[in-house]
Amino acid sequence: MGVVRELRKNKWLYAMALPVVVYVFIFSYMPMSAHLLAFKQFIPVKGLWGSRWVGLDNLMFFFTGPDWLAVTLNTVYLNLLFIIAGTFFSLLIALMLNEIRLVWFKKAAQSLVILPHFISIIVVNLMVLNFFNGQDGMINRMLRDVGMETVDWFQTPSVWPLLLTVIFVWKGAGWGSIIYLATLTGFSEEYYESARIDGAKRWQQIWYITLPLLRPTIIVLTLLALGRIFYGDFGLIYGIIGDNSLLFKATDVIDTYTYRALRDVSNMNSYSNAAAVALFQSVMGFITILFFNGVVRRVDPDSKLF
Repeated sequence: MGVVRELRKNKWLYAMALPVVVYVFIFSYMPMSAHLLAFKQFIPVKGLWGSRWVGLDNLMFFFTGPDWLAVTLNTVYLNLLFIIAGTFFSLLIALMLNEIRLVWFKKAAQSLVILPHFISIIVVNLMVLNFFNGQDGMINRMLRDVGMETVDWFQTPSVWPLLLTVIFVWKGAGWGSIIYLATLTGFSEEYYESARIDGAKRWQQIWYITLPLLRPTIIVLTLLALGRIFYGDFGLIYGIIGDNSLLFKATDVIDTYTYRALRDVSNMNSYSNAAAVALFQSVMGFITILFFNGVVRRVDPDSKLF
């Protein structure tokens, strides 16, 4: 009876939530049935339920490969760079925008830093190619003009983790600052007025008031990002690196490795193998969230996800 009473009391709130629940169920929960492909020898004409069960055999495609550990470590390493740099610069942009008092200039600056997010990844890849391509790239021409030696960027694996991080930050940090900026606008001005009365400088207000208040938001967004730490940014990495095997040592991730291994149309088991790898990524991401959420629960219970 308590449930019925609750539904009657807040019927309009539940009615408003219903479309979202239906949307999440259709587009988030129903597709989970595709994970069954990871345990089947999928044949399209037989369908999902008619295909033969093979257990964990599909995962062996990935784990028996010579490079599975290397690409997994690359994926985690690059994503850690992306998360750390992306969080830092998104937060920095939000703090800087929050300090701007001229409304028109603040809006113009915000639009400018968000703009790269809307540039197609294909265009970004072409821009990177023009900057770093061989001897004719813009960077090498600038190096020659100042009397420095040129660098064959696409044959130097060690520089690409940093370059990919810079590109990722340039494209996404402005967009990532939106949530932080929205959180900042909700802080009470009374905190800052009290600090100013006590003689606190602006940087002290940021350090002792703004950042502690932002900590729960930073932690939650970081936890959500860690949930995808085993997923490589396929569009960014493959679009720039492509099939350049000279750079695989530093840039090959799970997604690009799997794509190259399964893009042969004659491989009839490619659907199942790809599903098995995706399941591995999902499970590892879930375990990562559970672990770090447990750490947060002990350190700062108010900032935990669940």
